[in-house]
This record gives sequence, C-alpha cells and structure tokens, in this order.
Amino acid sequence: MLRIYQNTYRRTARKAVVYSTKVICCNHSTLCNITRQPRRNGAGPQWEQHHSRSHEQFLLAGNQARGWTIPPHSRGYGMFVVRILRGALKLRYLVLGGAIGGGVSLSKKYEDWKEGLPDMKWLEDALPQGERWSQFSQNLIEMGSVVKNAIDIAKEDIRSKTTVAALGIPADESRKKYEKLQSQVETLQTEIMNVQIKYQKELEKMEKENRELRQQYLILKTNKKTTAKRIKKSLIDMYSEVLDELSGYDTGYTMADHLPRVVVVGDQSSGKTSVLESIAKARIFPRGSGEMMTRAPVKVTLAEGPYHVAQFRDTDREYDLTKESDLADLRREVEFRMRASVRGGKTVSNEVIAMTVKGPGLQRMVLVDLPGIISTMTVDMASDTKDSIHQMTKHYMSNPNAIILCIQDGSVDAERSNVTDLVMQCDPLGRRTIFVLTKVDLAEELADPDRIRKILSGKLFPMKALGYYAVVTGRGRKDDSIDAIRQYEEDFFKNSKLFHRRGVIMPHQVTSRNLSLAVSDRFWKMVRETIEQQADAFKATRFNLETEWKNNFPRLRESGRDELFDKAKGEILDEVVTLSQISAKKWDDALTAKLWEKLSNYVFENVYLPAAQSGSQNSFNTMVDIKLRQWAEQALPAKSVEAGWEALQQEFISLMERAKKAHDHDNVFDQLKAAVVDEAIRRHSWEDKAIDMLRVIQLNTLEDRFVHDKTEWDQAVKFLENSVNTKLVQTDETLSQMFGPGPWTRFAHWKSLTQDQQKRRSVKGELDKILKNDVKHLPSLSYDELTTVRKNLQRDNVEVDTDYIRQTWFPVYRKHFLQQALQRAKDCRKAYYLYTQQGAECEVSCSDVVLFWRIQQVIKVTGNALRQQVINREARRLDKEIKAVLDEFSDDEERKAHLLTGKRVQLAEELIKVRQIQEKLEEFINSLNQEK
Repeated sequence: MLRIYQNTYRRTARKAVVYSTKVICCNHSTLCNITRQPRRNGAGPQWEQHHSRSHEQFLLAGNQARGWTIPPHSRGYGMFVVRILRGALKLRYLVLGGAIGGGVSLSKKYEDWKEGLPDMKWLEDALPQGERWSQFSQNLIEMGSVVKNAIDIAKEDIRSKTTVAALGIPADESRKKYEKLQSQVETLQTEIMNVQIKYQKELEKMEKENRELRQQYLILKTNKKTTAKRIKKSLIDMYSEVLDELSGYDTGYTMADHLPRVVVVGDQSSGKTSVLESIAKARIFPRGSGEMMTRAPVKVTLAEGPYHVAQFRDTDREYDLTKESDLADLRREVEFRMRASVRGGKTVSNEVIAMTVKGPGLQRMVLVDLPGIISTMTVDMASDTKDSIHQMTKHYMSNPNAIILCIQDGSVDAERSNVTDLVMQCDPLGRRTIFVLTKVDLAEELADPDRIRKILSGKLFPMKALGYYAVVTGRGRKDDSIDAIRQYEEDFFKNSKLFHRRGVIMPHQVTSRNLSLAVSDRFWKMVRETIEQQADAFKATRFNLETEWKNNFPRLRESGRDELFDKAKGEILDEVVTLSQISAKKWDDALTAKLWEKLSNYVFENVYLPAAQSGSQNSFNTMVDIKLRQWAEQALPAKSVEAGWEALQQEFISLMERAKKAHDHDNVFDQLKAAVVDEAIRRHSWEDKAIDMLRVIQLNTLEDRFVHDKTEWDQAVKFLENSVNTKLVQTDETLSQMFGPGPWTRFAHWKSLTQDQQKRRSVKGELDKILKNDVKHLPSLSYDELTTVRKNLQRDNVEVDTDYIRQTWFPVYRKHFLQQALQRAKDCRKAYYLYTQQGAECEVSCSDVVLFWRIQQVIKVTGNALRQQVINREARRLDKEIKAVLDEFSDDEERKAHLLTGKRVQLAEELIKVRQIQEKLEEFINSLNQEK
C-alpha cells in the first residue's frame, strides 16, 4: 500500500509531460519514486515502480512471514535482508534513544534559559493587547500572504512567457515576428522590475512599522524607572571607539592600523559626499559651488537608534537631523572644523573629524570620506595639495582590510577618471572594492547606454570590483531632502529606458538602499574575518612594550603625558602657595634691591649729577626738588610697579629653582614648568590703580626734606657711599676698556696696548693735569682747554680731534666727581648735629646726603606698599594666571607632547595607548561573539 507524498510536474518543448510522484511504503519509511509515463496509444498511464534492491527484499520477507509463497531463489536474499534490517533497527533505536535524551536535555536548558530572561511584564502596559493586537497581527499575516501570492503569480506568468520566448525563431520566419518576440522580452523585463519595486515597497512598509514598534520599545525601555541596568554600547559604537583610539596612535613601534573601515574615494565633485549622505539618510555636509569642501578626512559612524541624531566625538551636543535648524548648525560646524584643521597655508589636512549618526533603519558601519582627487590645482591652493590628497588616499586604501567605495561620476567621460587608477594600484584583484556610478540620471542624457552597461558590468575599466552599483544622489538642488532624493531615484530607475532596454543590470545593482545593504554586509564580514588577527597583533606589541619598560625603568610606573601633566600642575600650584608664605623682611629686601636697581641710573644721571654740577648748594636743592617732583608725577610710579613685578617674578623663579634641588625632584617636568611660568608671567600685569596709589605716596614722601634722627642720617650716608662705590666700579670698568690694562696685568698676562688705547692714555694724561689744577672743574671742557690739550698732544706726535678728547673726558671727569662725592660722604658722616643746627647754611655741604635720604625714604614706602599688594592681591592673581595657563596647556596635546619629552614619556604613552586599544578590541570581540 502506497501513500502519495509530493506531486511535481515539468513541461518540455514538445508538450510531453512526465509526472513524478514520491510515495511512502506502508511497511517501510523509505521514500520511493514512481514515474507515470503516458502511453503513446492514448491509453491510461503506465506506472513504473523504482525501488531500491534492498527495499524489494524487505517486501519479500514480509510476504513470506504472512505465509505467502516465496520462490526458492528469493529465500537467500530474504535472509540477507533480514540481517541487514535487524542491524538497521538497532541503529534506529540508538538514534531514537539519543534523540529522546537530547530532547530532554534541550528542554531543561530551555527552561533554565527561560527563567534567566528579564521580566518583560511591563511591556503589557505599553504594547496593544487583546483584539487590537490580534487584528494588527492578522493584518500583517494577510499582507504577507497577498504579497507572496502576487509575487508567485507574477513569477509563474513571467516564467511561462519567458519559456515561449526561449523557444527560438526558425530561420524561415520573418523579421517582424522576431521583433515582436523581442518586444515581449522587454515587456517581461519591465514587469520583473515593477514586481521588484512593488515587493521592495512592501518590505519598506513592513520595515517602517517594525522600526516604529522597535522605537517605542527602546523609548519605553530607556525611560523605565525599574530597570537600573546600564544600557550597553552597541557593537558599532564599540568598534568606532577602537578606531578613534587608533586615529591618535603614534606608530613609533611600526604597529599599523589594519582594522576594517569603508573608505569613500573619488574625483572631486563626483558625488562622494552625496552618496555618504544618502546612506546616512541626512544632508550633514556643507556644499559649495564647484569649490573643494572636503578638506580633511571625516569618519562617520552609522548606528541604529530610536532618534535620528548626529554628534561629534569631542562634544556632548546632539543635532536633531529631523530639524532643518540643527542640520544647518551641523553643516556649519563641519565646515568650521575642516577650515580650522588646515594650518600653515595648507589646503587639506590629515586631522580626522569624527562624528556619529544614529537613526532608525541605518546600516551599522564606519565610513571615512576623503578629499576628492584633483587633476589641476588652482591659484588659491597650496603647491603640495595634489600630492597631499594622493598620499592621503593611498594611505587609507593601502589598509589591506579597508573596503574601498570607489565613486565614479556617470555624467563625465570614463577616460577622465583619476580615481580608478589609484584604486587599481591598491586593490588590483578587486577583492575589497565596490564600484558606484553616480549621477546616472545625467548619464542617460549624455552618455552612450552601451558604455554605461559596460561600466556596470565591469567591462570598461581595467579595475576589478566585488560589485557594481548605480545610484542617483539628487537633482542638483541644495534644498532637496533625502526623502525627496530617494523618491526621485526610485522613479528614475522605474522609468529609465537605460535599464529596461536590453536590460543586463540586475535590480539589486541600483538604488542607494541596496548599496547601503551591500556595503554594510561586506563591512561586517571583513570585521569578523580580521578582528582576531588584529587583536593578536596588538597583544604581541603590548608584551614587547611592557618588557622594554621593565628593562629600562624597573622602579617607575607607566605614567602618560596626562598623568605627568597633572603631577606637574600640582607641584607648580604648591609653589604658588609657598610664594604667599615668604616673610615680610625677605619681601622688603627683595623689593628694595629691585627698586634701587631700576631707579639708580635715573637718580645719578638725571638728578644727582646735574644738580651737583650746578655750582652752589641753593641751586642744587632747587634743581633736586624740581626734578624729583617731575619724576614722581611721571615715571617713578610705573618704574616702581615694574620693579615690584620683577621682584615677584624673581622670587617665584627662585622657589622653582630650589624645588629642583630636592631629592625627589623629577626632571621630566622642568621644561613644562618653565614654559608655564614664563607664559603666566608674560600675561600677568599689575593692577592699574596701584600706580595712582603709589604716586600719591611718593609725592608726599618726597616733600619731607629733613632727616629726623642720627640713625637715619647714618643710613643715608651709608646708602650714598654704597651707591657711589657701585658707580665707581662701573666707571673703572669703562676706563679699563678705554685705556687698556695696567702694567702689572700686561706683564702677568702677556698683553699689550692697542694704538687707540695708547692715544687714550695720552689724552688722559693731559686731562688729569686740568683736573689737578682745578678740583672743582665744571663737567664740560672749554674751547681753550680743548685747543690746549690738542696742541700738547701734537707736540708728542699724537693727532686727535676735539670729539675724541670729549669722549675721553666724560669717564675721566665722572670718576673724579664720584671720588669727590665719596669724600664728601665721609666728611658728612659726623656732621649730623651740625646739619641739624645750621640747616642749609652748614659749613659742610651735605645736600647730597639729604638727597639720598629722600630717595631712600621713597624706596622704603614704595617697597612696603608693593609688598602689601604682592601678598594681598598679586600673588593670588598670579595663581589664577598660572591656573589659566595650565588649563590651556592641558587641552593642547601638541604643546604637551613638545614640553613632556624623553624616552620614558614616549614609551609610557605607547604602552598606555596599546593597552587601551587591546582592551577595547577584546571587549568588542566578546560582544561580537555573543551576537553570533
């Protein structure tokens, strides 16, 4: 007894039909074929039974067991079959037992897995229930059935028509019938395209509904207060973080980045950016009128999410891509970052701009948009722009795991393409290249259809590719939305004769959607094939770096630049705190010394010397009062502030120098500390109101012309003597350079006088005679004296002019005057009481002592005021300046790399970076394996 299992049929060209029926024997589970062949005389079908030989023997054994007669020649076969069946039955029982045991074990594991699932009862409150959900499910099932039936009917109709067209045309038939059949073929191809588009629309509709449900689910899951678990990062986000780490990785240890990413390359204005925008479903890039807009690599990470948003790697702001205002802000920010990355007169930059785009239905992948390849440079471009773009493109394509998305403009001649040669050099076998022909709507009007077909079938260019795609990325309007562009693209491919007439282009080769699916599929395939190898390479690199660190710095921890910078920042701020703890006496001494260093030259050259050479004591005092008042009203306050600032700077630097001598000092910070201090000091300025305050104090102090006690008098005398002695030393150095070394020095060091020095000595001899004759000589020489000196020198055969004599006279007279001033100071040391009794009429001229007492008092009150300002205001302001400088330096990676250098820093940075990359790779691999 046989039971029909499946019926099939097939037709031949001669309408001969062969029916094949698969049956199951009632006594055996073996599937048998019975073929019914039609008799040629028109009688009923004749059945031919095709059993295997072993099955026939099994049937005979069964008949014998029932008592039926078995021929003798068949008994041997029967026993043989029985033995085979007995072994087969044992094997069946073993398989059946194993299946039962496996089923029990699988059921137990399923129950354990089911118990481990999270509680999803909260979804009952969010998702539709009851009749509403049943109606929705029924509608989906009916829609799927309708689509399936429509496709089956269309395919069957098309298959029958195609079979008729494939019968061939006999040679004796007319040309008219051939053209009619050809027209039918083209009609069938059009129907195939329409069915494909109709099916794709239904799929998109169902996917849209699915995305909406998934979006509601993600929103409810995110907002659910009872779920305290942190949402895990998606695979593409984790992979993008690995690429971000690698973008700043220093390849000092020849560790190349071979992780997969999609590299978008093409000629300038070929539609690269538009293809990327179509894949991202948003117009996120700025547009220009023929000018170069992509000036730096842009890494775009596409990920699925409930909202269509974009975000840069280094900012927290999210741009809502459904709002035109946010899209405009995003495009402006991209353009600003591109122009900011171009420095030093360059046109393009290697600095990567990283951004993430999330949205419903986006394919997960990482794309890198590169500047378009140019063949001619304009006058506003840098001279190396063309070579820089070629090198950048080759660098990204040379990655053996990079997927090359080669963009070709379909509206221009194929021979003008520059990108195909570069792609062929980097991927000659085309194992990782996907070719995309853009602007096909324009190509239909301009190009030969045969050439377009050759391009998309890979027969025109010598380069090879994994796949060839044709897309339309817009109508040339800047304001068109992505939805409008996609609708235009769909309508074009639906109606274009370019793809219908003699169509050799498959439907899956067109539209941006199919391109996005193909690129994403290839991307993840490449990731799964290569990620383990890359992780092992970084693991080996990490081991080598750790070994090198242990051999070179066994007692130090691996501290990167950021950690070292934070440590140096703390030490610098500690020194600022120490600055406020300096004693008042130390500040007074430092400020007094710095003030006199700043003011001494003016006091001697502009006040003391002109007044002392006035000729009388009264005129001396009058001139001193006038000059001191002018000085106090104009230059003295500003000079005092300058002296105070330099004193503060000097003390702070001295603290930093003392810190270097500590036993735990780390010299890796020295360059950074010096740069921070210099920058803070350069920026810091004393408060403006301090000058006005000092002016009032100094004017009031200079009004006092009477020395109050003997102690102050003695201090003034000492101050005068020290100041005069300092000037004497400086004057002696000037005279030594002018007149040459003395006899003993010439003898001891084997030196001799130059001709000019000998002349100077001759002139000095004549000038000394004048000063010896007139001790109170005026500061200048008269005409007669100059003539006398010149004639006396001529008698000694020394020819000099009057200017030469005056140049020699100035330091000689200066020394003479200072020696007299020093002598007067000694005379005035014991003349205080005489000065108090006689005042200005004192027999001993001590006006210069009073002058220096007044200067000393001004320095004291000014130093005291500056000290208070330093302690109360300027130290804190300097602290703020240093903190501001440190904050700026912390954000400037280039400056930190320049200031924190050395093998120790570079090795630590390399090790930390490799360790971070390896850890992120391992995390990504674990998540990838879980998804599998």
